[in-house]
Amino acid sequence: MLSACGSDDSGDDNNDESEAPAAAAKGDGTFTVGSLLPATGSLAFLGPPEFAGVDLAVADINAAGGVLGKDAVHVRGDSGDADNGIAPAETDKLLEKKSDVIVGAAASGVSLTVIDKIMSAGAVMFSPANTSTSFDEGDYAEPDNYFRTAPSDILQGAVLANLLLQDGRSNVAIMARQDAYGETLASEVSKNLENAGSAVAATVFYGEKAQSYDSQVSEIAGAGADSLVLIGFEETTTIIPQLVQAGAGPKDLPTYFVDGNTSDYSKDGTTSLPAGMLAGTKGTIPGADSGEEFKKRLATVDPNLKDYSYSAESYDAVIVSALAAIAAENDNGDAIAKEIPGVTKDGTECTTFEECAGLLAEGEDIDYNGISGPIELGETGSPTAASIGIYEYDAQNKISPVDYIAGEI
Repeated sequence: MLSACGSDDSGDDNNDESEAPAAAAKGDGTFTVGSLLPATGSLAFLGPPEFAGVDLAVADINAAGGVLGKDAVHVRGDSGDADNGIAPAETDKLLEKKSDVIVGAAASGVSLTVIDKIMSAGAVMFSPANTSTSFDEGDYAEPDNYFRTAPSDILQGAVLANLLLQDGRSNVAIMARQDAYGETLASEVSKNLENAGSAVAATVFYGEKAQSYDSQVSEIAGAGADSLVLIGFEETTTIIPQLVQAGAGPKDLPTYFVDGNTSDYSKDGTTSLPAGMLAGTKGTIPGADSGEEFKKRLATVDPNLKDYSYSAESYDAVIVSALAAIAAENDNGDAIAKEIPGVTKDGTECTTFEECAGLLAEGEDIDYNGISGPIELGETGSPTAASIGIYEYDAQNKISPVDYIAGEI
């Protein structure tokens, strides 16, 4: 949008001035974060750590003096999933409550149903977990109000393919959800495997609302593969027993999960599978090692937390947005969006809100390095450097990290 200043024919001195981009409107003075995260649906296991990350970030911000002299505010919304379709209505509620930044959604497919609504309202959409490459392509290839702290599946696909190759897998089957997330990640894994000389025995998709997985399980069992990549969400607890019954379970066919289903499946988990069923199964989750201290701090806002996936990314999305509001001296979403990339790179490095806010007050350009990693947002709003964690299941179906792989996109 261009300013109308100097565009009239009045003949005054302003006619010689070049048109400049219009300044963003002033916000209402209160930095408000709306969370559009999964309290229900097939990714509900990701809700608690993501909400906790947002809550802790807001608490840290307010303990350090808030944003522009006022406490930050957090309002919650439920993203649900593509099956229940509640995200658009929940987004409307968050916008009505004057959310400057909406943290979410977790699922790429859900985010695609509300991204245009959020950006057209002049708010920032900042996802802690979207990994689809769609957000860097097509209509979203140019700078806008969309950002994410999770790296695109270009990196996770490369890391997972490399893990398979290191484990000696040369004929891999892939079973995936048929949605923006599953299709993209399956494509990236396949591409990297084939480029390295490994074969893909079969790629089998199932619908988001599938009532049965019998035909897909039969195809996987008959593919002659030496391993399986299962790209799914909550439905994993239904698919794995069917694979076991077909002779293609993890004990027969080494199995690899991704961030959408690398969860705690022990008796203490959100959802469980029989003990030992996943022993030796590996999975990948974007994100660096957030450390035990961060987990202890998360317990101060949610003492019942059992899973930590994307908690650091949620925390960092809020901190980055708050720092951008300070840099802009404006809590308006459009103003915040213009400053977000800059506070994540090319300045004085800092690692906490309090430290970074202090530097901004002194007129410093900052480079916030977060709990989730270096962030380094590019012009499309995605990280250009990130880490992927590799996890393995024990005999109780609990996961623990075995390695973290850093990479650039």
